[in-house]
Amino acid sequence: MTHSAPPAAVSRPLLEVRKLTRVLPAIVPVTLVKDVNFSIGSSEFVAITGPSGSGKSSLLYLLGLLDRPTEGEVLIDGQGTHSLSKRDLAHLRLEKLGFVFQFHFLLPEFSALENVTIPMQKLGQLSYRQQRERGSALLEGLGLGEFLHRRPAQLSGGQRQRVAVARALANAPQLILADEPTGSLDSVATEQVFETLASIVAKEETTVVAVTHDIDLAERMQRRIHLVDGMVDYDRAKDDLVNS
Repeated sequence: MTHSAPPAAVSRPLLEVRKLTRVLPAIVPVTLVKDVNFSIGSSEFVAITGPSGSGKSSLLYLLGLLDRPTEGEVLIDGQGTHSLSKRDLAHLRLEKLGFVFQFHFLLPEFSALENVTIPMQKLGQLSYRQQRERGSALLEGLGLGEFLHRRPAQLSGGQRQRVAVARALANAPQLILADEPTGSLDSVATEQVFETLASIVAKEETTVVAVTHDIDLAERMQRRIHLVDGMVDYDRAKDDLVNS
């Protein structure tokens, strides 16, 4: 008697959006994002591109649960978020998401290490000593071991942004969302931050989704989702873009 093999397990997407729409209510309503659908898996490095006003940052804020959609839903690791309370959304963000913005938003009165440990303090899963050890290890891994106790004003632009990346990694998130992470940096610092994010994808198996105006950087990422007027114009892998 023969037995058929069980069906192969299908891994669920890390991030999935279904018919995502965001409309700003006004006398003349403004549609920021319209009927967006896609899914993103683990260990992906994805660029979101498009002209100014195309809805890139609005989409990222929806993906990061910082804004609520007018219609549709965002699912994180298979979990729907539409009906979650503000408190549950905040906990989900803290536990599973990391954020890097164009401007680092480091607290100027705290050292690099103290800035990195703040998300760990809020989540409350590690002791004080463990927080310091993890924060130090993250900063050292990003080439900032000599700058643990320096305040942001004592760091270069690229160094500050790498501290922001370390802070985003503090709670070992599955997904990092970056909004123009190199937009305010020179070419040398831009390359440092890009290589840092690429390394995180390769070594930590963390997914990075980055909004960028820098087409050269976008073309080096694994996948590109291009928006026009709040809608997905195309969603292509790197090889498809090169060959098109």
